[in-house]
Amino acid sequence: MTTPQSVSGDQEIALLAKTIRVLSAEAVDRANSGHPGMPMGAADYAAVLWSDFLRFDPKDPEWLGRDRFVLSAGHGSMLLYSLLHLFGYDLSLDEIKNFRQWESRTPGHPEFGLTPGVETTTGPLGQGLSNGVGLALSEKLLAETYSSELFGSRIFGIVSDGDLMEGVASEAASLAGHLQLGNITYIYDDNHISIGGSTDVCFTESVAKRFEAYGWHVQKCDGHNLGEIRACLNAAVAETGKPSIICARTTIGLGSPNKQNTADVHGSPLGASELQLAKKELGWGYEGDFFVPEEVRTFCRGRVEEKGREKIAWNAAFGKWRDSHREKSAQLEAQRSRAIPQALTEELCSELGKITDKKATRELSGNAIQIIAKHMPGFIGGSADLEPSNKTLIKNSSDITAESFSGRNIRFGVREHGMGAIVNGLAYTKSWIPYGATFLVFADYNRPTIRLAALSHLQSLFIFTHDSFWVGEDGPTHEPIEHIQSLRIIPNLDVYRPADGLETAMCYLMALESTNRPSALLFTRQGLPVLERPTGFQREQIKQGAYVVANGDQADRVIVATGSEVWVAAAAAKILAEKGTPFRVVSAPCLEAYYRLSKSEREAIIPPKARVVSLEAGITSGWYDIVGKDGLALGIDHYGASAPGEVLAEKFGFTPESVVQRVGEWF
Repeated sequence: MTTPQSVSGDQEIALLAKTIRVLSAEAVDRANSGHPGMPMGAADYAAVLWSDFLRFDPKDPEWLGRDRFVLSAGHGSMLLYSLLHLFGYDLSLDEIKNFRQWESRTPGHPEFGLTPGVETTTGPLGQGLSNGVGLALSEKLLAETYSSELFGSRIFGIVSDGDLMEGVASEAASLAGHLQLGNITYIYDDNHISIGGSTDVCFTESVAKRFEAYGWHVQKCDGHNLGEIRACLNAAVAETGKPSIICARTTIGLGSPNKQNTADVHGSPLGASELQLAKKELGWGYEGDFFVPEEVRTFCRGRVEEKGREKIAWNAAFGKWRDSHREKSAQLEAQRSRAIPQALTEELCSELGKITDKKATRELSGNAIQIIAKHMPGFIGGSADLEPSNKTLIKNSSDITAESFSGRNIRFGVREHGMGAIVNGLAYTKSWIPYGATFLVFADYNRPTIRLAALSHLQSLFIFTHDSFWVGEDGPTHEPIEHIQSLRIIPNLDVYRPADGLETAMCYLMALESTNRPSALLFTRQGLPVLERPTGFQREQIKQGAYVVANGDQADRVIVATGSEVWVAAAAAKILAEKGTPFRVVSAPCLEAYYRLSKSEREAIIPPKARVVSLEAGITSGWYDIVGKDGLALGIDHYGASAPGEVLAEKFGFTPESVVQRVGEWF
């Protein structure tokens, strides 16, 4: 747990803050691009936080016992880069000079995995705040599962007015208050300025009252008064029953005589002349650019040495715990390795593969979740208040509550966007394989978090059920049409749409094996028959992303289908064969995996000269990459309707007989 460290001298803190201001302004000016105002305004409280409260080791940025710092106001990235450089992370002064340049480790907004010490990818506002809730939840879970003495570290962060305007932040903050995540401390940089001018034009609510209503511990301070800042941080750390937010009133661009407290300093460089005036205003008496006073380097080295002693003590305690808790230690190691036990693979494929009844794949997914949870303690998640429909509840586990973090079911409530960001926060820790679930038609509610998971190479699982017009009577508002292809266009995201139990099992295994990318798993509301597969079929073929289900010798004509349309394609192919025009049937549960195959491997599944038909209950856009310009893409390029699913299938042409007719007309 984080405790206040020895108080640093205000003189050293003030010089550190001044150095941050100048470095940040200089880097933005050299790049002729960036946001100098926020780093210049936030430097005082950031210096106190990093010097006196944050636990970290720059030589071991992934130390398990560290606190996390999240710059949710990612546009102020030079604040973070300055801190990382000054406190000894592997981020040289040359990288500061190369801010926002090609192949630098100081991009415009912080990126996880690129820059050491960056805990989450931030910039899209509200995401970092929400990720921090997932980080805090992870610490609570680790503390209760393994050791409250070792785990339960704090998550510190800086949030802006833009973060607090975004709906995702409200969703996550509400849940954080509900769960009483007392290991969160955020500083709200209340500078009253946004990129469009004064925040008064659009943002006049009481942030303090809003967060009090959420159940947060709320304080206010002068963001430039070191004593007030330190007192508020001490009180926040001492408050363990509620998440904390400190509303710090600051002056954006502090030190710039002509631009401070204006929108001009928010997202534009100061300019050479104003930069020189700012240095004079700040009392910066050093020559040259990108100069770091030796007093600052000495001070930061001293603080790092003291923090290093804390790490040594933590490591010693961890070693003793590991020696006296062999079983738990082994479980923790297995959890963090994310290795898939062979017993899981066999049980999953055996149990789901032997099902012969007609089942909805959402039910099969629910079966898979129970088996995975049984074998993998780090598998954790929940649904956006749709557990009964999504089938995502882990049955042999309790709910996570403010009173107990021993469960594995997260009740996210109707908060899809916040759910996705919290799932990502859990994934950033590399201690969990987290999932969040909702209906596919609501995928756009957490699309930004899916994109960030893909950008950050996170193993986040996004489960979507009710994946087509077969939703039926609820009507077009709840019937996804464009969503499957919409997800497929996100780079580094694997989209799975299984057709039966065995495909469901293999898709989950593929998602569990994919430690450097997120997965979207799409499941049906309606029951599907079990596929008949050819003699000699091996389940590993499913991992190709596409494989031959029937008529493997047929190379001239192919029907490719996914999910609920594979059995329709197979039934249609039988009728077509009887009519003298046999078609090979290919199931494609994951096109992304198929595209990763070699050219020869892909052509063995879908021959290059074949006439190809695709069948999927979604828009046809994107399928012409598979069928070619002369192929036939069967789908639904209009919204659905309110009627029983069976009626809609007939009306929209998704019965075997309809497919046969349409293929016959085309062929």
